[in-house]
This record gives sequence, C-alpha cells and structure tokens, in this order.
Amino acid sequence: MRIFVTGASGHIGSAVVPELLQAGHQVVGLARSDSSAGALTAAGAEVRRGDLDDLDGLREAAGAADGVIHLAFKHDLMGVGDFAGAAAADFAAIKALASALEGTDRPFVISSGTLMLALAGITGRPATEADSVPGGPRVDAENFVIGLAGSGVRSSAVRLPPIVHSSLDHHGFAHILIGIARQSGVSGYVGDGTNRWPSVHTLDAARVYRLALEDAPAGSRLHAVADEGVPFHDISAVIGRGAGVPVASISAEDAGERFAFLGGFVGVDNPTSSEVTRKMLGWEPAYPGLIEDLEHGHYFDQG
Repeated sequence: MRIFVTGASGHIGSAVVPELLQAGHQVVGLARSDSSAGALTAAGAEVRRGDLDDLDGLREAAGAADGVIHLAFKHDLMGVGDFAGAAAADFAAIKALASALEGTDRPFVISSGTLMLALAGITGRPATEADSVPGGPRVDAENFVIGLAGSGVRSSAVRLPPIVHSSLDHHGFAHILIGIARQSGVSGYVGDGTNRWPSVHTLDAARVYRLALEDAPAGSRLHAVADEGVPFHDISAVIGRGAGVPVASISAEDAGERFAFLGGFVGVDNPTSSEVTRKMLGWEPAYPGLIEDLEHGHYFDQG
C-alpha cells in the first residue's frame, strides 16, 4: 500500500516509516523542514512538503494514498501551556484527512493517549481498550475517528502511554523528567510514588501502528502498552541513579512548581491493559521495558 504519514520524521514516525517500508509498503511522509525532508529521503520514503495547517494539502495527500497514519502533533504549543490549541489544530487536521477517506474503506490510524483515561477518572484498575471518555481536548478527535467506522473508513486510534522510550526519543517525558531532576537536584515523585505509569518501547509501538494499518477492524481503540504500570517511585529511582541526584517525595501541592506542565500528571495512577490489542493484532512487545531501557544509560549520555 501507498501510505501517507504525518509526523513521519518525529520520534514515533522515525520508527513507523522503516517498519512500513520493511513490510513492503510505500511511504509518503509529510515534512515541514529541509532536515525532515532529508531524513525521510535517507530512510527511503517519498517527501510531501507541508504542515498541519495546510488542510487542503492534507486532503490532497490523503486522497492519493491507500491509507493514512497520523502522528504529527504541535508539541511546541504544549511546551508553552497551550494544550487546547495543539489539540484543536490536531482535530482540524484529522477532519481534513478524514474527508478524503470517507466511503473508501481505506485505513486511517491516529494517535491518542492513555493518560486521558486516568484524568477522566478511570483509576484503581487497569484501563482497557473498551474504556472511553465522552469528550474533551484530543478526546473529541479520538471519538470522531472511531465514529468514521460508520462512514466507510477503516479507522483506528492507537493510545500511547505517557512514556514511549528508546534511543529514538529526544524530547519525550523521560527526557523532561531527567532534565527536571538535574536542574532541581532531586528526582521526585508525588506522595509515596505508588501511582503507576504504563510505557512502551518505540519500536514495539511502531509495530502496533503497522498492524493497525494492515488488520485492525474499523472503529478499533488500541493500546500500544508493554509495561502495564511502572510505579512512579521506581521511575524516579532509576532517574536519580542515572542523573546522580537523590530521590525524594514531593507533595501534591508542590508538584506544579517542581514539574511545570507535567505537574498535573506525575501523580496520576494510569495502569493500562493491552490484552485486547495483543489478541486482535497478534502483537507482543519484543524490546526492553522502561526500567531496563533507562538503566542502559543512553538517556543520560544524551546530556
């Protein structure tokens, strides 16, 4: 298949593109810069210049493809606290891409997140693929895409855990937590640190996207989750060892100041099951888990 991929040169995209090419697919990657275009060309993909604000270009590229994987997101807006703006731009891009796919039975795979389930009150048990949230930023986009199953689109949403880790990750939550620990001199956790975060290796996540594109039934919610729930205290401990700083409890009241925009998330309990995804797609994680990957040291070698 000829697959149009947004965010093709980003963290997840840099693994998804080779995964697709190795499986025999053609890839057309969206690139907004010369460096992104060069990386895609070097990987063996075709380049489509543009960005998420070029809605007409997105529609045109989707219409010329046999399937679409949407990975791009305006993470720079999140860094300045404008999550709503980033989510709105994402939803507009998704609607543009979808308009070219309706009635074609072509696959359309988007990204979502597991944290939204915990933030909506699904806690105390592992969240499952059957769990959903009525609405909200980014949730609205997921629900819209699932609804496309009724409009002739083989749609699916891949929910990613808060930490997707590997040597391909250069700006994710693991790096942010390490940076905060180094800057503050303490690797912190909230309360007793027993709240759990799920995680997945980038290369394992990339395989979920490829399998979803090829085989997921229309309207599928999928969990690209390998570690169901790693206690945050354990994450903080390995970061403390790697960064050479002590590990300490931070009060919930001080979390906002200590962790900046992550302050509302670090204390969240987000255990997440991927049992349905594994059975549906025949997927099993093959790469190191979060703690093992952090202990390899490459996160700390990157400075």
